Amino acid sequence: MDKDRTINYYNSNAKEFASGTVSIDFECIQRKFIGRLSEKSVILDFGCGSGRDTKYFLSQGYQVEAVDGSIELCKLASEYTGIEVKNIFFNELAEVEKYEGIWACSSILHLPLNELAQVMRKMVIALKDNGIIYTSFKYGTFAGERNGRYFTDMTEDTFADFIKQVENVRIEELWITSDVRPERGEEKWLNLILRKK
Repeated sequence: MDKDRTINYYNSNAKEFASGTVSIDFECIQRKFIGRLSEKSVILDFGCGSGRDTKYFLSQGYQVEAVDGSIELCKLASEYTGIEVKNIFFNELAEVEKYEGIWACSSILHLPLNELAQVMRKMVIALKDNGIIYTSFKYGTFAGERNGRYFTDMTEDTFADFIKQVENVRIEELWITSDVRPERGEEKWLNLILRKK
């Protein structure tokens, strides 16, 4: 039910959500991510939303695959990026050692903890050796519905505890940022770069 509510939210609010996020300047974190990748690496934008980050990575010469659980966001992101954005749910990821990098910006935070661990294992399997994951969570200890969507928030300690359930991956870097959207600066985010062992 939680997944259905969250997906329904994004399908119903796709245009508003995309227009509110597509123009945000996220280059500082995008560059931190691609700075760890070799040229023309294959990136999976995992829960791509508006397609903002996919378009940026494409512009930098990377090969990008993009997916989202919301069919309406897939349509908008496909139009915006010029590539086909596939409509799949996180737990349907089935690639093996395909990507140098997986970008999961403000996306997998919609999964409850038990599903998050399963999906994170699939993400690690989908990475090539020594590949990286960027992901972000709202900062805190809340888990449940907020504004029509399910969220699992994280702190440094709760994520460090959580990631012990996932083999062959380690935290390479973590940092806290303020929300980049107008009027949302008081919201904090936990940003993580993980490395496949």
